[in-house]
Amino acid sequence: MIKLVGIDVDGTLVGASGEVPAKVWDAAERARVAGIHLVLCSGRPAFGVALDYARRLGATGWHIFQNGASVLDLGSGRSRSIGLSAAARQALVAQARRTGDVLELYTDNDYATESAGEWAKQHAELLGVSFSPRSFDTQEGAVVRGQWVVGHADVERVVRFAPAELEVAVSSSPLMPDAAFVGMTHVGVNKGSGLTSIVAEYGIDLRDVMYVGDSDNDLSALKIVGHPVAMANASRPVLEAAERVVGHVDEGALAQALQLALDG
Repeated sequence: MIKLVGIDVDGTLVGASGEVPAKVWDAAERARVAGIHLVLCSGRPAFGVALDYARRLGATGWHIFQNGASVLDLGSGRSRSIGLSAAARQALVAQARRTGDVLELYTDNDYATESAGEWAKQHAELLGVSFSPRSFDTQEGAVVRGQWVVGHADVERVVRFAPAELEVAVSSSPLMPDAAFVGMTHVGVNKGSGLTSIVAEYGIDLRDVMYVGDSDNDLSALKIVGHPVAMANASRPVLEAAERVVGHVDEGALAQALQLALDG
């Protein structure tokens, strides 16, 4: 019996339209009624539209944001988030100011970017927040994740200079197909670590968990659950890691995965 389903956002819950199909929400409601925990597992932060999605999947449950750096219980407000060291943060800021690449620094409930570039603007729109570049020096609270928004050809370059203590996760969004999102969290922090933390809170065995994803940043979760599921639009490594493959995100195929969970 599947007791929990982890759900990625971009490329899994949300496709090129930017909307979640009604049949997906209908399937999610059936799963909730059946007692299955639905956990948002996103690279996005815990504000804007991602928070809205999480609330709709489970208004009082645990959810994963920022590739596992923010693990939050929406009901109690408890957090199991893990921050970056001051040295790692400073290294990322210095690199961004030297290269001019778009860097975003995130806390549990806020983010900052110094870039006024078009990709920074587009990403704010995707997140569902107002676009307001500001100095990283004005940011308050513990930074849990850095993220580069760069062209696919530039991923290797920004990763090459990452501090050794950081874990790198590359993802994409059908809403910004020309951009790559290079997330950087404390080493050992990823969607898999976040999911492990949540199942411990619920007292669930990972063998009874389904995870549905499409990007390489989903691999850490797909590799530890009993029921790994890939979207048809997934990257090759994700397709190879999956036990089952459902249809394309633009067809609302997450509903197929949720029906598989209901069928046990």
